[in-house]
Amino acid sequence: MNDRYINVVDVEATCWEKANPPGMPSEIIEIGLCVLDSHTLERVSKHSILVRPDRSTVSEFCTQLTTLTPEQVAGGISFAEACELLRTEFHADSRPWASWGDYDRKQFERQCGATGVPYPFGSRHTNAKLAFSESRGTHRRYGMEGALAISELPLEGTHHRGGDDAWNIAALVIEMMKQDAWPGATASQL
Repeated sequence: MNDRYINVVDVEATCWEKANPPGMPSEIIEIGLCVLDSHTLERVSKHSILVRPDRSTVSEFCTQLTTLTPEQVAGGISFAEACELLRTEFHADSRPWASWGDYDRKQFERQCGATGVPYPFGSRHTNAKLAFSESRGTHRRYGMEGALAISELPLEGTHHRGGDDAWNIAALVIEMMKQDAWPGATASQL
């Protein structure tokens, strides 16, 4: 099993300022993915996969948060196509992956369960938010933006855009690897 590459994933989903409208579940509208090379400690690629929602719409609140418009996501691919792309193009079913917190993993599990689409990822997921707290010896769970500030790393791109957030989370993962604080592997073992 080659663990050289890690997929860092961040999703954006339909959301509303208050409760979801009846019959409208949160659905993934963007899958951000950054491929991280754990040997060179470099971010080697950045991707933004727009996903067309089937059972919900992009609210004005969601557009304000993510900058994604209903028109943009209407031009995206289906959730099933996106999951297949993750498996075929990014080896999501065999590569370790990470996200900031468990929301992204749980959103995929919920949406796959609700739609019958096969779950695209393997079982080796790391909650980078928890790993960051543990690397700092604190119980506090920092948001990505706060963790970047503490690490004196720049916020690159637009916050709450999947591709940019995955890129920024990967920078935090690299910093933890450099400090031998990434679960399961130390820089000296890579």
